[in-house]
Amino acid sequence: MVLLLIFLLPLFSIPFIFLVGRESKRKPGAIIVMFSVLDLILLLSIVPEVLSKGKYMESYYWMPMLGAPLTLFADGVSLSLAAITLLLIISSVIFALDYMEDSKSLWQFYVLIALLTVGLVGVFITANLMIFYFCWEFMLIPAYFIIGGWGYRESYRAAFKFFIFTHAGAVAVLLGIGAIYMLTGTLDIFQAKDLLAAAPQDFLKWIFIALTLGFAVKMAIVPLHMWLPDAHAEAPAPMSALLSGVIIEAGAYAILRVPLGTVFPLISDVSASNQILYTLSILGVLSAFYGAMTALAENDIKRIVAYSSISHMGYALFGLSLYPCVEGIVGAVLHLVNHAASKGLLFLNAGAIMKQTGARDISKMGGLASKMPITAFSTAVSSFSIAGIPSLACFISEFLMFMGGFQAGSSDSFYYATTTFMIMGTVFSLAYTLRLIWRVFFESSKIEKAHDPSLIMSIPMIFLSLIVILLGVWSGPIIHLISSANLS
Repeated sequence: MVLLLIFLLPLFSIPFIFLVGRESKRKPGAIIVMFSVLDLILLLSIVPEVLSKGKYMESYYWMPMLGAPLTLFADGVSLSLAAITLLLIISSVIFALDYMEDSKSLWQFYVLIALLTVGLVGVFITANLMIFYFCWEFMLIPAYFIIGGWGYRESYRAAFKFFIFTHAGAVAVLLGIGAIYMLTGTLDIFQAKDLLAAAPQDFLKWIFIALTLGFAVKMAIVPLHMWLPDAHAEAPAPMSALLSGVIIEAGAYAILRVPLGTVFPLISDVSASNQILYTLSILGVLSAFYGAMTALAENDIKRIVAYSSISHMGYALFGLSLYPCVEGIVGAVLHLVNHAASKGLLFLNAGAIMKQTGARDISKMGGLASKMPITAFSTAVSSFSIAGIPSLACFISEFLMFMGGFQAGSSDSFYYATTTFMIMGTVFSLAYTLRLIWRVFFESSKIEKAHDPSLIMSIPMIFLSLIVILLGVWSGPIIHLISSANLS
């Protein structure tokens, strides 16, 4: 019952949050942290079995008329992403204890975070498509109210835009899941893969397109990205860290798990298969360049980080387009983990800078390195990781994807071209990163008084900085864990 407990524990925290929320602003956050730590311990307890057997599974008798039990599972991919999700939730909630201290109705904010945790963790550990879809949609509700209720200027407009775009994508996902059930009579991902082998090829192609389209909206792939800059910029910093660190990564995970892992191997038309992968690769390149070049032109610190997320989801989609090249897929999954830690940290850094300076325009900052040394160090770690600097997290995952791209190019020269473009894109990543750091921390000072945030806000920034460094210099264990999954 380990996975079932992991799935339900965030719900168990809600009554405690309600009970203490009226008398304290910090105790509800502490409760979420304790429950999330327990969740993480339970999740890590199954690592040995995942490494030895490839995956860990639990099945529960549930709605037999739907033709599938409630199956929960964890392999190296889902376990890695669920673990980084819980780490980010813990870090973001600790950061929020001081960051959100002046906000009203905080116990409601923490209840919504607990509900969001259920949806996020559920997406990564369920093999039942109905529960998967429930968690996929369920994420929207708490995210909408958090962005709208505790955001900045036009928060409800940004929240509504986020909800409409991602819900429209979810309709396409539902159509794909419905088609799978119609053809197989089951909602179990593993059973469906075997039963879909007899399905008409045209059906399989359209199922793949519907599912990928729906998941790409949540992933914010160009041209389906329009919701992301507003939602990320208007959300409170702890929520921005989760939006960019985990929620958009869930879209990439879903593409790998369902359309690529379940439907794509059954498409026998080689020409159609190549066209699908070529399209994903091109969209990845477009997203990487668009996000990086737009970030280079922005002055709003949160929008710079938001457009950077679009760029890095392009890298992840490019890695997924290398399917079934193991190096490329391992690199893509590792990039989701590394990007989650790095970008989640960068949004916390942006939140700390905004709170301490009262500014969001980087052209009005400058000279903060001497005034905010902890924040400067943490921002440098997260930014240089995003830029792909060696010894930091995102470098190794990008390197693996590029290796996979050249390996794929040895049998199909198309991938030589897209891999070369992706490598060129790293130049723009470094450019907007250096511009951000220079203008905020080293340009002539325009802010008279500023200092590092409180210890409570600094602790998660330091912790995530160490995680980003550790993932960069000692990535072997996480690569081994991801590689233990069946990725082709």
